[in-house]
Amino acid sequence: MYPRSDLDFDVQVTPVAALAFAIVAASTSAILVRWSQAPSSVAALYRVVFTTLLIAPFALLRSRDRADFARLSARDTGFAAIAGVALAIHFAAWFESLNHTSVAASVTLVQTQPIFVAIGAALLLGERVDRVTVIGILVAIVGAAAMSFGDAGQAPISDTTLYGNSLAMLGAITVAGYVLAGRSIRQRVSLFPYVTVVYTACALTLVAIVGAQGHAFLGYPGREWLLFLAMAIGPGVLGHTIVNWVLKHLESVVVSVAWLGEPVGATVLAFVLLSEVPDAVTIGGGLVVLAGIYVTTVKRERQQDDTAE
Repeated sequence: MYPRSDLDFDVQVTPVAALAFAIVAASTSAILVRWSQAPSSVAALYRVVFTTLLIAPFALLRSRDRADFARLSARDTGFAAIAGVALAIHFAAWFESLNHTSVAASVTLVQTQPIFVAIGAALLLGERVDRVTVIGILVAIVGAAAMSFGDAGQAPISDTTLYGNSLAMLGAITVAGYVLAGRSIRQRVSLFPYVTVVYTACALTLVAIVGAQGHAFLGYPGREWLLFLAMAIGPGVLGHTIVNWVLKHLESVVVSVAWLGEPVGATVLAFVLLSEVPDAVTIGGGLVVLAGIYVTTVKRERQQDDTAE
């Protein structure tokens, strides 16, 4: 078990278990977005706004977190804000890429993010990327690619363009930067002050993006606001926020590969809630993704425990 250094709640859980729970929570995002009729950037904006409103009281009202907030250095605050901007660009770039390239190409390219995380972790954070990790990354990405092309076989594919592919790659790079920043800053900064800065910067960036796209900020029916709130509670608070807690305890590469489990969870939920039956290629790809995650998380952790002994 791990200490409650960030939360002070009367519960203890291993980071791997917390990460698995967070990925399941994040998997609800695709279903909620599918149910929503609002523009994707608007949904992303209010998801982050409501997440911030739910999280900020912990950072501002609890004496310990308030003190940590006051001690935030200008450097850490600045990099946390950059992480928030990177997260917003990830949302905007990935969603927009779907309008200019095929679903298969977009999803496959954005799911290359563990490669960028591994490179950044080795160069910037001094994290060792061993053979087991490389194998796990490659296996998971191959499975994710298979899932993407299996899903694409059920829908028409638009002409692939360099612009759309570039946007998807930008989405991969920016989410990798978000993970790397979290891994670095979370070693020094407690959870709630950190994510409050990140989510605030992300929300402000999405305000600019929504405005630039010309979408309405208000006027959506009550059902949409309930969906925005659900996105904040599930993928936001229980997904991204728990992942940011985990980043203090697990290496960034492990977290980034585990995140590839989100499409697997979304596929299962789509089958249960939307009656979308995946084809054999999608199911096989999902199993390969899970195998890659197992190699990178569980097996890697066991090897490190054996080495420590």
